[in-house]
Amino acid sequence: MDLDTLGLSATVTAEGISAPDYQTVLDTITGYFQQIYGSDAYLDPDSKDGQMVALVALAIHDANNTAISVYRSFSPSTALDDALTSNVKINGITRRAATNSTVDELIEGEAGTLITNGSVKDANGIIWNLPAQVTIGIDGTVIATATCSVAGAVAAPAGSVNKINTPTRGWVSVTNPQAATVGVAAETNAELRVRQSQSVALPSLTPFEAVDGAIANISGVTRHKLYENDTDTTDANGLPPHSIAAIVEGGDATVIANSIRGVKGQGVTPYGSTVIVVPDKYGNPHSVGFSRPVDVPIYVKITIEPLTGYTSQVGEEIKAAVSAYINSLAIGASVLLSRVLLTG
Repeated sequence: MDLDTLGLSATVTAEGISAPDYQTVLDTITGYFQQIYGSDAYLDPDSKDGQMVALVALAIHDANNTAISVYRSFSPSTALDDALTSNVKINGITRRAATNSTVDELIEGEAGTLITNGSVKDANGIIWNLPAQVTIGIDGTVIATATCSVAGAVAAPAGSVNKINTPTRGWVSVTNPQAATVGVAAETNAELRVRQSQSVALPSLTPFEAVDGAIANISGVTRHKLYENDTDTTDANGLPPHSIAAIVEGGDATVIANSIRGVKGQGVTPYGSTVIVVPDKYGNPHSVGFSRPVDVPIYVKITIEPLTGYTSQVGEEIKAAVSAYINSLAIGASVLLSRVLLTG
């Protein structure tokens, strides 16, 4: 049996790939069977011949679906799971695995003190590991990103990770000025596609897109937003003239600073509340600023008029839907009442 002649195989055209659905395949095979054995051949599902025809149709349908999946696996916009993971490697990126929570620690002590394999504790006794080596700066302070030893969504409010777990001579105190960035689940297909599209902006001629792509490609970064002020005066957001301001959730502070420094345009000041000193290739120090997002509490009050069939489960589902919408908002996005109503 020639599938091309029957019109049952997957077909590639200028519009893409397509194939007949299962019912079309089954009807076509049934029609040819009756041409061969007679129109009175009994092919209902409870007959042996009917089941055999269904098996052949299902095999053709499965083969077509496999061909479609293979065809679509070569494009980042349509590939799924492992195929998408392999595709984005061409752009030099990998799918992000589930991450641990991280927090920027302000360490104080004697200038030049070297902290090796240090760690700190939070109010719940959970250990947060510092980088392998941390050196306190000449001003007696240094900012280092600590990683939670427990995988998953471990929260730590500002000021709660303040106990030295590995005492070191010259190390006086530690605290986290801002809340920790909570760990996230493994990157989804949709999230990976967005990051892949951002990563191709790295070699662009516009430094703004290059910085945006570089930040998006940093391990541990879950959300970010970039602002630019290319005027000669301070703008409405408080950005100094000729500056950029990155708001970054997650990721190592030093890696973020080095990435911004490496791709930003000449004469552009990286502005933010977190300032990291990074050297250029000649060893000259440069202050690179960026900011961590600060969560703003959102309160939603919904009055429900229960009708027939209403249960408490419905109310819980409404609360969960509204919460999911708010938590999905990008950094700096507005909470729209109309969207809340549609969500509920």
